[in-house]
Amino acid sequence: MCGRTACTLAPDEVSRACTYRNRGGQRRQPRWRDGDAEKYRPSYNKSPQSMNPVLLSQRHFDKSAPVDECVLTSMRWGLIPAWFKENDPSKMQYSTSNCRSENILEKKSYKDPMLKGQRCVILADGFYEWQRKEQGKQPFFIYFPQSPVPEPEKRDPTISSKENLVCPPGEASSVLTKRMEDTGEWTGWRLLTMAGLFDCWTPPGGGEPLYTYSVITVNASPNLESIHNRMPAILDGQEEVRRWLDFGEVKSLDALKLLQSKDILTFHPVSSLVNNTRNNSPQCLQPVDLNSKKEPKPTASSKLMVSWLTSRAPSKRKELNTYEGKEEQKGNAKTKRKSAGGLQQWLQGADKKPRTK
Repeated sequence: MCGRTACTLAPDEVSRACTYRNRGGQRRQPRWRDGDAEKYRPSYNKSPQSMNPVLLSQRHFDKSAPVDECVLTSMRWGLIPAWFKENDPSKMQYSTSNCRSENILEKKSYKDPMLKGQRCVILADGFYEWQRKEQGKQPFFIYFPQSPVPEPEKRDPTISSKENLVCPPGEASSVLTKRMEDTGEWTGWRLLTMAGLFDCWTPPGGGEPLYTYSVITVNASPNLESIHNRMPAILDGQEEVRRWLDFGEVKSLDALKLLQSKDILTFHPVSSLVNNTRNNSPQCLQPVDLNSKKEPKPTASSKLMVSWLTSRAPSKRKELNTYEGKEEQKGNAKTKRKSAGGLQQWLQGADKKPRTK
């Protein structure tokens, strides 16, 4: 399942982080749908009912737009079917935050959007999952492995600048950051891309349409099944994202084939602070030592997320509200420790503040 996520990038950074290529291979940076950037609020601890960044085809809003043109929008987590008859979406009798891939064509709430091509990609730094233990539940943060860019003096001169910029920076210099902005190449945190379905509900008595979504889940991959038996359906790379969103070229049955369990994510244990949705601080993501419950020492390779944030001007950051509210061991231990360190450096010393503009 997937019941809690984190997404801490500012709206403009989300746009740059999900740059894509259309059918013709042309590079595109999706724009935010009018007014939706303001509806999205970065957070370390996002739960169902919150507004989150979602990528989808512009054709859903503009019938004259190319079907492979993407747009960013803010949608409420927890799908409200278009046919829902109540005036208040909170009166839904069952949870639709997740949708099992096996049942998509069996349940009307998901079958209708799927057959209409209402496919979307939910964006997040990563998601949280809880492992059942005798003494309670242990939360973990799960995300794409992050690879640091070599220091300028260590980069291979035979490799093109473009290739040097495809990974997030280990310790980004101002020159690298400026080049990122000039070229459009994203060198920050690689956002998790989760397959989802969305629908548009309008109150029976009239009112503003509400766009909502559900995260599609599959059986957990081998390295995650010790934590939980389900995981979000991950779209790995621009081509899978393009195919999932391109409902004109890729029909529903072919799109379903993309929903596979992929052994490509890494993870680390975090504090139980994340258990309470009122807690919204860097400590939610901070790696912990399960034996001592103390912050583990950083490793040589664990220098990613904090270096990304410290490379940005503090003036561009803005403190989040501490409470977003409803509006808003089978695993490979070595890999876990390696990637967790990158997150640790991100959080240490930077007094991390998610950027909101």
